[in-house]
Amino acid sequence: MRVVIAEDSTLLREGLTRLLAEAGLDVVAAVEDASALLAEVDRHRPDVAVVDIRMPPTHTDEGLRAALVLRRQYPTTGVLVLSQYVRVSYAAELLDAGADGVGYLLKDRVSDLAEFTGAVRRVGSGGSAFDPEVVSRLLARRRDDNDDRLTDRERAVLALMAEGRTNQAIARRLFIAERTVEKHCTGIFAKLDLTASPHDHRRVLAVLRYLNA
Repeated sequence: MRVVIAEDSTLLREGLTRLLAEAGLDVVAAVEDASALLAEVDRHRPDVAVVDIRMPPTHTDEGLRAALVLRRQYPTTGVLVLSQYVRVSYAAELLDAGADGVGYLLKDRVSDLAEFTGAVRRVGSGGSAFDPEVVSRLLARRRDDNDDRLTDRERAVLALMAEGRTNQAIARRLFIAERTVEKHCTGIFAKLDLTASPHDHRRVLAVLRYLNA
């Protein structure tokens, strides 16, 4: 899997490069600003771009803006953004184009090497990877804005779906049987009016519909 990294901190950029290389990923470029990111993605067409939200010159949202450009212009390249803080509006913007090949992690998660490299691989393979805190904030906003059709347990299952978890992983996290997870998934799909189709991924559609409705 080929990766481009955009991070203005030299120490963190070099650390991410080494970490991902040791995990068996091919870091084809590591840059410090948004313009260089866009140029390297155009040059290498990587599987995934790991992007810091705050980069020069203003250190506000240059990384996010570049990530949105990548989502529009290079749809086969996954985008995993890193942030020091949760910004629900940023996560919502990233999800506007769908949940395939996108992720939003807090930088604290980088210290969990298995978790971080797993997120990079999921996003690079077309999946999603959202920090639990990000998902929690999105779900809270969704509950504030709309009638809540899901139970607390269904929301917990949906939150883990948004992190890209399998039913088996969700069962382990919630300390319930995998069959119970399957029943909750069925309930979620029914309440969100998602019928089975060979052309759609209902897990992705469930996350999108619930968070963006």
